[in-house]
Amino acid sequence: MKIFITGGAGFIGSQVANMLIAKKHDVIIIDNLSSGFEYNVNNEAKLIKADITDFGIVEKIFTEEKPEIIYHFAAQIDVRKSVSDPLFDAKTNIMATLNLIKLSNDFKIKKFIFSSTGGAIYGDTNDRPTKENHSEWPLSPYGIAKLATDKFLNYYFEIFGLKYVSLRYGNVYGPRQNPYGEAGVVAIFLNKMLNNEQPIINGDGKQTRDYVYIEDVVKANILALENFDKVGIYNVGTSLEISVNDLFKEINKNFNYKFKEIHGSAKLGEQKTSCLSYEKIEKEMSFKPETNFSEGIKKTYEWFKKTNSK
Repeated sequence: MKIFITGGAGFIGSQVANMLIAKKHDVIIIDNLSSGFEYNVNNEAKLIKADITDFGIVEKIFTEEKPEIIYHFAAQIDVRKSVSDPLFDAKTNIMATLNLIKLSNDFKIKKFIFSSTGGAIYGDTNDRPTKENHSEWPLSPYGIAKLATDKFLNYYFEIFGLKYVSLRYGNVYGPRQNPYGEAGVVAIFLNKMLNNEQPIINGDGKQTRDYVYIEDVVKANILALENFDKVGIYNVGTSLEISVNDLFKEINKNFNYKFKEIHGSAKLGEQKTSCLSYEKIEKEMSFKPETNFSEGIKKTYEWFKKTNSK
């Protein structure tokens, strides 16, 4: 099938693109390369350098390319940026995304597969691992925008029949993650430590996250396409909570515990806990995370070490 991937030069999108190409799909990538990299793009994919906030260009691409499936990864991904500049976040994560959904409906796209968020949508909850039917109380404009998209997708399915899957990820980590933003603590810590810089843990470090390895996230995205008639919201995580302190220790293990555990001030808008149940996607699509945390950190360390030495 002809598949259109927004943000296909980025961390997750580029690796989903690789898998789709391996499965003989025709892949077209739109990316403004603000956080993705052209070297991530598979040689067999068609890259269109454009911004999804340019509605006219996006509609022109739909008209000319006539895609059958949409994978939407392009986003403003920094939770703290969304807190400091909610209007900028909404422009990309709500308005540009809504435009893509509307165009998908207008052009009779067969399925819209969306990269959403688990932790940032549910907020701090005592019900962990958290299921998809839990009440949603996002604590950041980023989480609010992702939740709004889920609601718009459901609206377009119920009223117009546009099939969709929204994948609510835990904290995704692994090779190709960009270490130069505020998002992606694993990549940020590894990059600093490989450059002999001391990482700083925000707050007391007891905040917990569900860290899910990139290969498992790619697998979930492929299953969302292959289980074509499945529609709705699915968590993608490991159902395991890991504190930032324990994350630091696991990474530091690869450096023979060279670095001290140093804490800084807590960040505004950062929630305390996040852990997702993957029971629904396991039951309906046979998804199960296969990479345990220690193994995933080791593989990520080896990749960053290799790329850092180039």
